[in-house]
Amino acid sequence: MNIKVLDTTLRDGEQTPGVSLTPLEKLRIATKLDEIGIDYIEAGSAITSEGERESIKEITKQGFEAEILSFSRPLIGDIDYCLDCDVDGVNLVVPTSDLHISDKLKTTRDELIDLSNNAVDYCKDHGLIVELSAEDASRSDVDFLKSVYINAVDHNADRLCVCDTVGILTPDTSFELLSNFKDFNVPIAVHCHNDFGLAVANTLSALKGGASEIHTTINGIGERAGNTSFEECVVSIDRLLPQFSTNIKINEIYDISKLVARLTGVYIQPNKAIVGENAFAHESGIHSDGIIKNSATYEPMTPELVGRKRKFIIGKHMGTHGLDNRLKELGLNVNQNQLKQICDDIKELADKGKTVTDVDLQVIADNVLEINHEDRIKLDEVTIVSGNKVMPTASVKITIDGEEILNAGVGLGPVDAAINAIKSLDIFKDVDLIEYHVDAITGGTDAFIDVIIKLQKGDKVVSARGTEPDIINASVKAYIAGVNRLLGA
Repeated sequence: MNIKVLDTTLRDGEQTPGVSLTPLEKLRIATKLDEIGIDYIEAGSAITSEGERESIKEITKQGFEAEILSFSRPLIGDIDYCLDCDVDGVNLVVPTSDLHISDKLKTTRDELIDLSNNAVDYCKDHGLIVELSAEDASRSDVDFLKSVYINAVDHNADRLCVCDTVGILTPDTSFELLSNFKDFNVPIAVHCHNDFGLAVANTLSALKGGASEIHTTINGIGERAGNTSFEECVVSIDRLLPQFSTNIKINEIYDISKLVARLTGVYIQPNKAIVGENAFAHESGIHSDGIIKNSATYEPMTPELVGRKRKFIIGKHMGTHGLDNRLKELGLNVNQNQLKQICDDIKELADKGKTVTDVDLQVIADNVLEINHEDRIKLDEVTIVSGNKVMPTASVKITIDGEEILNAGVGLGPVDAAINAIKSLDIFKDVDLIEYHVDAITGGTDAFIDVIIKLQKGDKVVSARGTEPDIINASVKAYIAGVNRLLGA
């Protein structure tokens, strides 16, 4: 069975505390959602604001393959705003639990059904597709829920949705609840929240119970603990449930995950399934050895399936097979004695609590192999002018391949200005700064500052570290050290 995917990142996902997307950012996400094969895009809630309506209108103008919907309450005013945005349809949300009917709406079951029916009629009379979502369905009386749905179908609703609004279902109860509606003559969707960490499991069980559509958000963002994670659910369907399929281009999942994380500012935890930085990273010697021999030993899927690449992490748990593989990636060939010595030196360093970066590995390997790299770039001097009424400005004097160069730059802060002064030179133009972390090693205003950065040039990624009492000097030192490694690779 082909499962349809409704993505609500731009509506339910944007309700994540602290997230507010601009119209351009919403359009970028919607464009990517359409490209990867999302069937239905809930572009927002037209009643929210004029800016929200402008965002939805911009999306509906694009002529996407995906069906574009707006969230709507069962109120004529809400629906009129949806019509003004020229959406294809509405996600018509109707509360169905007694708690919501009596305490929130201050109405009765009969009045609620009349309200729902009238809203569906108004939508259909104006040419809108209607997906009627029963809010708090998981805490609703099943017989009453059926009555709401039967009435909606009688009034020509196109799809129905069961909402686990506060995430109280379990896989068993999700299956049981959805099984009540599998004989309806319209598609049944499921919308799960993750309050108990069960949203993905409940969604998959709902499919087995009879659902043919799922609601998701990219990276599982949303109110409270979030919604059903798009990437986890879609990949699980592809890998674990052969009786189901989707229209999603799975190899582009990582790209949209990173895009949404970047635009929303919602950090992806490193150990998050599918898209977390550690999802295909291996440090354990036993695991690395198995992966090199046959990736299926410790990976349930290949990283390439979702647009990822495998990583072998340098640390005290790594073995010689993984280390040898990483050294070869750095262009270093060693014999068994040298490999063992490098491995021992790494473990000694890691036992002291130090994060072992590619730069550390290079230095350790150089010492064992007695290789001395001559850095092409050397910092001679950096000067900063900054203040509360002065644009941060930096001047640097560096030596590149023996030639002394002076340059200047401005930035949002003194560190940004210093890095801009350096990277505007031609030799740095293809180098991207992709990560920047700062830690104070000791307490007090005179603390040593540890700056760790990650740089990329083409397919090559290196980490570098700078430790100084001054954050600017530490940042510049780390940046130049990383570039030297990239240029020497």
